Amino acid sequence: MPELPQKGENVFRGIPVSAGVCRGKILVLGRSHAAVPHYEVTVAQTPEEISRLEKALVVTRQQILDVQRKVSASMGAEEGGIFDAHLLVLEDRTLLDEVIRNIEEKKVNAEYAFHVVAEKYATSLAAIEDDYLRERATDMRDVTARILDNLSGRQEEVDLKKLKEPCIIIAYDLTPSTTAQLDRKTVLGFATEVGGRTSHTAIMARSLRIPAVVGLKGVSNELATGQYALLDGFNGVVIVNPTDQTLFEYGQIIRKQVTLEEKLRDVQAKPAVTLDGHRITLSANIEQASDAEEVRASGAEGVGLFRTEFLFINREKLPTEEEQYQAYRHVAAALKPQPIVIRTLDLGGDKFLSHLQVPTEMNPFLGWRAIRYCLQEKGVFRSQLRAILRASAEGNIKMMYPMISGLDELNQANAVVETCKAELRAEKQPFDQNLEIGAMIEIPSAVLVADSLARRLKFFSLGTNDLIQYTLAVDRMNEKVAHLYEPTHPAILRLIKATVDAAKKAGLWVGVCGEMAGDPVLTALLLGLGVDELSAAPPLVPPVKFLIRRLKLNEAKQLAEFALGCESASEILCRCQAFARDIAPSLFEGKI
Repeated sequence: MPELPQKGENVFRGIPVSAGVCRGKILVLGRSHAAVPHYEVTVAQTPEEISRLEKALVVTRQQILDVQRKVSASMGAEEGGIFDAHLLVLEDRTLLDEVIRNIEEKKVNAEYAFHVVAEKYATSLAAIEDDYLRERATDMRDVTARILDNLSGRQEEVDLKKLKEPCIIIAYDLTPSTTAQLDRKTVLGFATEVGGRTSHTAIMARSLRIPAVVGLKGVSNELATGQYALLDGFNGVVIVNPTDQTLFEYGQIIRKQVTLEEKLRDVQAKPAVTLDGHRITLSANIEQASDAEEVRASGAEGVGLFRTEFLFINREKLPTEEEQYQAYRHVAAALKPQPIVIRTLDLGGDKFLSHLQVPTEMNPFLGWRAIRYCLQEKGVFRSQLRAILRASAEGNIKMMYPMISGLDELNQANAVVETCKAELRAEKQPFDQNLEIGAMIEIPSAVLVADSLARRLKFFSLGTNDLIQYTLAVDRMNEKVAHLYEPTHPAILRLIKATVDAAKKAGLWVGVCGEMAGDPVLTALLLGLGVDELSAAPPLVPPVKFLIRRLKLNEAKQLAEFALGCESASEILCRCQAFARDIAPSLFEGKI
């Protein structure tokens, strides 16, 4: 990047969305002004234009699926789920039919027809006084840009994956798909003119742990590539040409960040043991076999959740039993003797195989998904169970069912397992005869019959994301009701405690593999409620372990006792925050 003459310090204030401080040269990305080609086509040419459109849609879908898979693997399922909205745009028959109608009736090329229709929809959404719907407009424009690029063969103005030196990105906006591919080695941080705390780009920046500021209106027109700047993601500030005094003040924050990173690296190889000697199993959530190395690097003790659906959704055909076996065996062998908990197929709700003709459901999250799908599609289920059982010969595999709502589903699933075991014995295929089988507890009805379930299982794993949504009837991705999504809601804590009590009575261990497990603020609360294992995305394992090693279990129990007797979710959260900050202040420092 070119060196530019230095001027006085200039401060730009926006909205902080991802904590951290960085400093370096700026790279300004201009708004895309590439003209959309517009030309007339003949009647005879319209079929070819429609064919071009369909091919572009197929390529775009594959690109988005590839990005989704990478994001889910590196950041987690929630961040990967952001791209479900992008995929829905490609399947919106109302929109696509209107595009085709424009091509046929107005005799225009595919690029122009798609641009006109998609922009009409996006403009309408962006004008609505609703943050959630405005975010859908961003999704639509992101997908539209991809489709237009694929139709015209246009390449990105700057390939952010090929940057030669570290920089701070300044842009009008960064799409979720662009943000997902940022490399922390070369992108120190970023600032955009538009966006908010709940935008998909902000969510992904936090997952990547890249400092970010949004809402800096006009900033991309006032700054130039090569200028030196400091970006403060704690306070929402970008300082261009910072003075020595400013650099000194922020240097203290940066030193604290470096010290914290060193502390986190130091605990990675150490056990998750409290100050009073209580051992916690701290595991990692993964999506694919290649994640085994990341599990080791994070300091996790095995895998608490292997999301097997990611073997299924990024392809046109079902994976064979052998393909699945090899994937499960690879992880088990790579991390042996540490345990690997494999969750059986959780298709449905927001993800289905692209080749399945699945009827539209009014409420897919309450519909044909997870264990319900598997118990009806027994061929798919049996193939997976056989693969898991065969891989269990490694000796460190456990298995659990998703979305169990009651005893009948559990009995049916166990019956299929026994059938598969009998088949493998007849075939003289080795497997772990004592394979531990557990269930995800993510539906309130499962909590209420947990005593019955416990008599037929070896462990419970609390899927807190769904448990909170199903209990409180809240879609946390809907900004109108997202504020009602409260992990510290008294009802949620009582459900967790009831699950733990039922498990302990039956001699079972209990884990948590939802987002609560990766939040250091809630770590002490979960341990105080009696949870034995926490499983989080690999990057979140070190800070959770750091906090565990600084608390006493008896203090965590006191915190849980207070929470169970409290009627206010916000009051419980405040107490948890104060407790966490008191024992591990360096995890939460940032304000100057």
